[in-house]
Amino acid sequence: MEMNKESEVWFAMRATYRRELEAMHLLEKANFGCFIPMQYKISIRRGRKVRALVPVIRNLVFVHARPSEVQRFKSQITYLQYITDTRSGQKIIIPDHDMQRFIAVAGTYNDHLLYFQPEELNLSKGTKVRITGGDFEGQEGVFLKVKGVRDRRVVIAIQGIIAVALATIHPDLIEVIE
Repeated sequence: MEMNKESEVWFAMRATYRRELEAMHLLEKANFGCFIPMQYKISIRRGRKVRALVPVIRNLVFVHARPSEVQRFKSQITYLQYITDTRSGQKIIIPDHDMQRFIAVAGTYNDHLLYFQPEELNLSKGTKVRITGGDFEGQEGVFLKVKGVRDRRVVIAIQGIIAVALATIHPDLIEVIE
């Protein structure tokens, strides 16, 4: 009975020793929802350039399931660990709407996306905006200057874990949210 009362939530988890893809395969096999932010990287193998899809942050896996199911699965897969908030010591649980926005953007594997650690950006300095057109229409984020680029970008962040800055978006396609 208790299982039915639990709702599915998004957990931020770590798969040690670069086993995030293996963990994702096992999670999908067990019918869990999961997501790993990926991007294309060009590397040289045997003297040739190869474009491969690789994880943006090594060891990071987002898991969507009931807490008791994740706990049971985690007891079988020892290298899968919860990421905890350093201040409170609590497991990091991401709200569904935040995760859906993040997946909608990061799931495009767009070459122009920039990823940041949360401490690299000061989101409080930016302006809350909504994108009104283009590939990312309907997405909400913070419009601010990010390092490494000349113009301001819309940033979508998962609090305490990762932030993604979108490609340059024309100012006519952005509206300020109060």
